Amino acid sequence: MNVEIIWSRIVENIGREFIQIRGRIFTYELKGSSSIRPNTTNRIISKSQIEKALEFVPLENTAKIQNLQAPSYIYAILMDDRIRKNDW
Repeated sequence: MNVEIIWSRIVENIGREFIQIRGRIFTYELKGSSSIRPNTTNRIISKSQIEKALEFVPLENTAKIQNLQAPSYIYAILMDDRIRKNDW
């Protein structure tokens, strides 16, 4: 999957609510041109982290992406229908 396509979808959904695997709701903001920061953590998620996570989609849980920054946020974003569409 092309990270640029997915990143553009992520940017299109800035400020919208996402739900973590355990039900916590969050939004995120853009930091620079290639990172986002969820509003419920100080973690920064870079486009390169998203690109690495794309190797494992579809995700059943966060186990395969535990080595990445903020895996529960990455899971929530990548598995959301607005981001994944029909790609996985």
